[in-house]
Amino acid sequence: MTNWIQAIEIFATVTGIAYVVLEILQKNAMWVLGIFTGIACAVSFGVQHVWASMGLNIYYMGMSVVGLLQWRKAGEQVGEGEIHLRRLPKKVAAWSAVLLVAGSVALIQVLRLTGDSAPVLDGTTAVLSVIGTWWLAQSYLQQWLLWIVADVLSTALCISTGQYWMAALYALYALSAVYGYFHWQKNGKWVQA
Repeated sequence: MTNWIQAIEIFATVTGIAYVVLEILQKNAMWVLGIFTGIACAVSFGVQHVWASMGLNIYYMGMSVVGLLQWRKAGEQVGEGEIHLRRLPKKVAAWSAVLLVAGSVALIQVLRLTGDSAPVLDGTTAVLSVIGTWWLAQSYLQQWLLWIVADVLSTALCISTGQYWMAALYALYALSAVYGYFHWQKNGKWVQA
């Protein structure tokens, strides 16, 4: 691996750590930082031919705008500095489960055709992460549970492709997701949709 790719991975790790701290504290600055982290991760995954994860990070950049708008709106209901939570509708949970299964199967097949270096891990983590990011933007407490699974799988993916800085970042994300779940559960205030 060239030095510039390793430098990008280190940058992504540093900004990713700041991102997850801001996520746990539910600070809007997280979404802005997410754009820079997404760019760095997209480049790193692209160089490794891990296409779904590259595309996922491009998706994260767009979702950062959506998430920022959603969080500002929900934050007005609870007051500045308060963690706002929305209840996960059963319909959203059901559609998310269907999307997870169908999307993973379809994406894995596409990734196999494109020569992805780890199609099963890459496809599954990408679909889980798409759903997790949407749930995060909606302030669903359960988004943390999706992230625990996605981050453990992403850690394995990065190890399998030799991206050790990224593997360390995703391992930290998994631990942070456990903490984030309990922090939001304890400190969150429910808001209307």
